[in-house]
Amino acid sequence: METSKITMPLGIVIRRQPGVTRWAKHVWRVVAVLPGAGPADWAELRRDGDVVEFHAATVSLDLHRADAEAYMVSLSMEPPTVFVILRRDDDPQSLHDYAVHTATASAYEAQDYQDSGEEIVEPVPMPEGLVAWVRSFTDVHFEEEQFKKRKRRRYFEDLKEDGIGDPRIRQTADVYRTPSQTKPTQSGPDKPKETLH
Repeated sequence: METSKITMPLGIVIRRQPGVTRWAKHVWRVVAVLPGAGPADWAELRRDGDVVEFHAATVSLDLHRADAEAYMVSLSMEPPTVFVILRRDDDPQSLHDYAVHTATASAYEAQDYQDSGEEIVEPVPMPEGLVAWVRSFTDVHFEEEQFKKRKRRRYFEDLKEDGIGDPRIRQTADVYRTPSQTKPTQSGPDKPKETLH
């Protein structure tokens, strides 16, 4: 049975490492996703000196039938990509600079978040199992739109042409004359000005 929406819990792994400038104490980066992960709240996974990786959160990755084209774009990237959206954590009590807002397999939705300028969009390679899950859903719902060439309308195809120009406008002279021929010519002081007719 086809469903229009499916959901999977997705764990988000964030790496914290020392900043390279005096203005940024730490650099935060999403380095992996964990399909089917359980709940987490900044659980430390590994530490190597000052570099620490956390299972920061588990969010719901939703696939909707209407977004199948956007999932196809993400799957066609090299490598296939899922996008994690981070927002700055303004809580003064927080030990972390960012909070996980959501994750999406839609390249179009990720672009919308990026355009807003309020969030950080982190592209992360999809693990093989996640690729298979997204592809199986997309294959069922994606329908490539056939290209249809527009037929140009021929507005005047039924009109009969009775001559040059608009028949409603009276032509008193040669319609092919140049604009300079329609202007009065310069004459001598005792000659009247002449115009072409």
